[in-house]
Amino acid sequence: MVVSIIFWLLAAGCILFASMVVIPPVGRNPVYGAISLVGCFFCLSGLYVLLAAHLLAAIQIIVYAGAIMVLFTFVIMLLNLTEDELGSPRYTTAKTVGVLSIAFVFTKMIKVITEATPDTAMTVPQSDYGSLEGVGTMLLRDFLLPFELVSILLLVAIIGAVILAKKKVA
Repeated sequence: MVVSIIFWLLAAGCILFASMVVIPPVGRNPVYGAISLVGCFFCLSGLYVLLAAHLLAAIQIIVYAGAIMVLFTFVIMLLNLTEDELGSPRYTTAKTVGVLSIAFVFTKMIKVITEATPDTAMTVPQSDYGSLEGVGTMLLRDFLLPFELVSILLLVAIIGAVILAKKKVA
C-alpha cells in the first residue's frame, strides 16, 4: 500500500514538473523551466528506485539532473534572452481547444487504465535485475554491437566538439 502511494506521488510529481516546463507562466522563463525539468528527473529516478533499478536511478540523477541540466543552464545563461525576445503569451482558440482535447484524452486514458485488469500475473524479477553486474553482462553479451556503435558515435561527437572549439590559425 505504501509503495503504491509513493508511486502515485512520484508519477504525479513527474507529470506536474514536466507540464511546468512548457505551460506558462513557468514555461515562459527558461531558467524556471530547467529547474522544473530537474524536478521531473528526480521524480523519474524515484520511479526507477521503486522498480529496483538502482543503477538507472543513479545514472538518471548523475547524468541528466547533473551534467545535462548544467549544460542546458549554461546555454540559457549564454543566450541571455530578454522579455522582448521571449514574446508575449498569446492565447488563441486553437490553443484552448488543444488543451481541452489533451485533457479529454488524458481522462479517457485514466478511465481505461483504472478499469483494466491484467491478464497475467506479475513475475518476480531476477536477483541481478537492475544491478551493475546484470546491466554490464547484458550490455556486453546481448547488445555488444549497439554498445560499440554508441561508443564510436560519442567519440566522433567529442572529436567534432574539439575541432569546432579549436581556434582557426591563419
